[in-house]
Amino acid sequence: MKTSVVVTSISGPNPVMRGIAKGCQANGWGFFVAGDRKTPADFALEGCVFLSLESQQDSPFRTGGLCPQNSYVRKNLAYLHAISAGSELILETDDDNLPLEAFWRKRSRNVQARLVDAEGWVNVYAFFSDSLIYPRGFPLDLARSSMEDRLLPTSLAETLCPVQQGLANGAPDVDAVYRMLHGEETLFHGGEPLVLGSGAWCPFNSQNTAFFREVFPLLYLPAYCSFRATDIWRGLVAQRLLSTCDWNLSFHEADVHQDRNPHDLMKDFQQEVPVYLQTRQVVETLNALTLEQGLVSLTSNLRTCYEALAAAGIVGVSEPDLVEAWITDLDAAGWSVGGAGDPPV
Repeated sequence: MKTSVVVTSISGPNPVMRGIAKGCQANGWGFFVAGDRKTPADFALEGCVFLSLESQQDSPFRTGGLCPQNSYVRKNLAYLHAISAGSELILETDDDNLPLEAFWRKRSRNVQARLVDAEGWVNVYAFFSDSLIYPRGFPLDLARSSMEDRLLPTSLAETLCPVQQGLANGAPDVDAVYRMLHGEETLFHGGEPLVLGSGAWCPFNSQNTAFFREVFPLLYLPAYCSFRATDIWRGLVAQRLLSTCDWNLSFHEADVHQDRNPHDLMKDFQQEVPVYLQTRQVVETLNALTLEQGLVSLTSNLRTCYEALAAAGIVGVSEPDLVEAWITDLDAAGWSVGGAGDPPV
């Protein structure tokens, strides 16, 4: 299975990126880095395909010219290049996440996991920690109560999970409110992976996430929303669309350690206000949609979801146009329903 790691960065090669490049070379994996305006023009790293802003704009992908600059969502171009290179599994992370040994393991769509059979919001972090902690995007008013009932599900079964979220030790993906109030380093304990059953919701992010080939359309990061909301909205859309194919989302123990790049927490807070206030509205909007079932409808359902989010004012009115470019670019990159490595349609 051809595997690629995808990162976006405005920095030059740092110890984390050098470590990723070395690991990718040792394992025969691809490594794609999307640059932006602030990325050094002389960026060079052995074992890495660096996509400068100019090369993104000159690529055959429409997304390259339409996607905003100075934006985390330049990562969409790295996804497309990884797909075009024949990747069957894309692992995305950030330039401050150091992979641990387990990161380099062989992965499978079929996960031996415990099923969390619950309706509504589930704080997955509570199953991997004894402390009060919750993922970015989790409703704040439920954060404390979600820690009260965290008994591990007893059933362990093999489940098809084409999207798999890994945790991160050190500075996990929590919101600015949590960081300002708690701030200390976090180490999650181990345990079997967890799978969310139908009707359960938990935000997932772009910090350490695996996507198998059949769900590559779900990699799309929306551009016309806050930087701190893009991967959260993407994750909620993905969960809605996974349900149309009877697929699942899994969470597993940490296999990266984040030494977080410097952040202004008050700026993070400002950018997270839509996440604090609109997460429930996103889920309500997505749940209200009538979507077609099956893999053959994945891209049309993606279009429907973002049209609804744009109509609700959650993403900008230009988002559907960018989604349309993304869908066209997926075809140009060689992604198609029923391609090599996909499960039966």
